[in-house]
This record gives sequence, structure tokens and C-alpha cells, in this order.
Amino acid sequence: MDREDIIKLVDSCEDKCLDEFKKIDKICEYNSYKVLDSFHKNNLLESHFNSTTGYGYNDMGRDIIEDIFKDIFKCEDALVRSQFISGSHALTVCLFGLLRPNDILLSITGKPYDTLDEVIGIVDNDSSLKSYGVKYDQIELVNDDFDYDKIENYIKNHKVKVIEIQRSKGYSTRKSISIESLEKVIKFIKNINRDIIIMIDNCYCEMVNKLEPTEVGADIVVGSLIKNLGGGIAPNGAYIVGRKDLIKLCAERLTLPGEGKDVGPTLGINKQILQGLYMAPSVISSALKTVILTSKVMEELGYDVEPKYNDDRVDIVQSIIFNDKDKLINFTRGIQNGSAIDSSAIIEASLMPGYLDKVIMASGSFIQGSSIELSCDGPIREPYIAYMQGSLTYPYGKLGLIEALNKLLN
Repeated sequence: MDREDIIKLVDSCEDKCLDEFKKIDKICEYNSYKVLDSFHKNNLLESHFNSTTGYGYNDMGRDIIEDIFKDIFKCEDALVRSQFISGSHALTVCLFGLLRPNDILLSITGKPYDTLDEVIGIVDNDSSLKSYGVKYDQIELVNDDFDYDKIENYIKNHKVKVIEIQRSKGYSTRKSISIESLEKVIKFIKNINRDIIIMIDNCYCEMVNKLEPTEVGADIVVGSLIKNLGGGIAPNGAYIVGRKDLIKLCAERLTLPGEGKDVGPTLGINKQILQGLYMAPSVISSALKTVILTSKVMEELGYDVEPKYNDDRVDIVQSIIFNDKDKLINFTRGIQNGSAIDSSAIIEASLMPGYLDKVIMASGSFIQGSSIELSCDGPIREPYIAYMQGSLTYPYGKLGLIEALNKLLN
């Protein structure tokens, strides 16, 4: 298929996606109002862009940012810091902040994302939760839904401290967890034992829908700022939001006991975090339109995709099942060729920190590792799935898809 035929195919599929695009626009409008209203409620001023150094005492901008996040997530408190290196780092801080020796951590969405293997102790590491005596167990999903019988039985027979739920699929073949499914399982767990802390890995899912996990009963929620809520502008960082007592524990794990949220210099990042949040609903909308189009095109070409183009979206991730190593590599290389930065790079699968398998990763992004910018990656293992996400604007996403198809088909 030559380039002209590829463009015709993409344009044809685009026309079939217009109804889905309209739904995305409505959610974008809703979440844009949510952000703007929070800026107004908290009286955001230009002076809040000012920087602090050293200890970061009395950083009004940092405090306003956390008040805005608290307002958007409709919860008691927030910790939003550039000192978080990644979403996985924020998850680690949260887990170590909440858990103590002999406590039980239970995942009810199967094994978490690969970068947490050594954090939990699934893979041996002398700095893991396991090395501190924290116990871990997991319950697999059944037909992409929670195994309610096993969850109930486990909770009644074990003193579980924290239940972890990873909403996005990670490098698995399952579906991501919708806000409706999340609300149902949270109510179910709280009816059995309301003292269990329910922690949500919300990466890739923010503002894809109108509600966030804290609005349906989650105790604490974690996510990255180089994904959805950074809007492609925040250069690093992450957030933890939820109950005030739990945020205090996390803050004292990130900094030190007795000082917690009161320290942490912003070093000039406040404006970028706020501008990124301001742009986030629109950027997320572009990312969603890009993966909806990708899903439709790849399905037309005969590939298995998840979700389908007209399925309800939970996150910004699109899975394409190639069942072929070379096709996975070529498609991913095509995304790199269609990216803004390092487009001439010939990417290779390699071992990366935190991953068990070699990973092929395309991310020609302005911010290293940014998943809200156009990117695609996948582990080199059967069934050879590409996980595509992001795009700061829809036209750039469409152009990136065309390049990927050209590389795959030619």
C-alpha cells in the first residue's frame, strides 16, 4: 500500500470516527470548566508563578497548586511535587508511606505494572517492601472484571491494610478499569471492611471521563505529570491526592517526618505545572482522538485492537495486537519517524530499568518519557502488543499514524 493509499484509508476512517470525536469534545469542555473554575475559586495570581529555593518554606504557588488539585479531585488534600521523578516513584512513595512491617498489600487487578516489581518485591530487591516485611498478594481479574468472590474471601480471612487498583492495563491484555467498575468494587470492599485503604494508580486515566476515583470513594489516588495532567508542558513531577491523614504520611515519606508538605522548593516549575493543567483537557482530547482513529484504521487492516474505536474510553492507551515481532518493531519505529524529536533515530528493543523483558519504545518527545506526547512502546514478548498513547494535537497524531503505517506496510 503506497503513501497515497494510506492517506485515503486514514481519511476514510476519520470520517467514521466523527461521532466519537464529538463525545470527546463534550468531555473536554466539561473538564476545561472544572480546571478554570478551580483557578477562579483559588484566586490564582501571576505572583503564584514565583520560585523558591533551598527548603522551599512559604511557597504560596506550591500551596495553591495543591489546593487546585484538591479541588479538581474533590478530596481533602493533595501532594503535587517536582521531586517526584515519575508516576512509579509517586506510587512507591505512597506505598512506603502507608505500609508497615507485617502489613498486607493486595492488588485486585493482577500484577501491577512492571516498574513496581522490584518496589513490591515480586522481583527480589533489598530495598523492596518485601525486604521490610510487607506482605503482598494479588487477585486476578476474571473476564476483565473484579473477582468479587475471591476478594470477599480474602478480606474476611486476612487483615489487609491497602488494596491497590491499577486502572490502566499496563503491559497486559486486559481491559482498563472504568470509573463505574471502580465505584462498584469500592462500595463492595467498604461494606466488608471500611478501614481498608483503597489506593488507585490513575496513570493515563485522568480527565478521560468526567469523574475521578476520589469522587467514587477511593481513599488515595496517584498519577504522573508527564502523562495526562501535565498537558505536555510540566517537565516532570507527579501527584498524590486523597484523605488528609494519608497525604500527610506520603508527604513525610517524600520529605521527612515533622516537615512533610511544608518543605520542597519549586525551583520555577509552578507556572509550567499550572499551564500544563490548564491545557490538559484539550491535550487529552487530542490524544483520545488520535487513538480512536488508530483503533479504527488498524481494525480495518485486520489487526486485533483494544479498545475498539467506538468503545467507551477509560485511558489514553490503545493496544494493537500484532502477533508478530517484526510488525511490532516496524510500527513502533514508524511512530518514532513521525515524532517531533529524534525522528531520524532507528530505535532498537533493549533492556530498560524496571522492566523484565526487552522493550521497544518510540518517544520523540519534548519531555523525556512523556506519555501524553505521541508515543508507542511494547515488550518484546508474545503476543507482541504495541501500546500507543498521546499526541499534543490531533493533527500531529494523525501524521504520526500515517508514518507508522508507511513503515509497517512498506
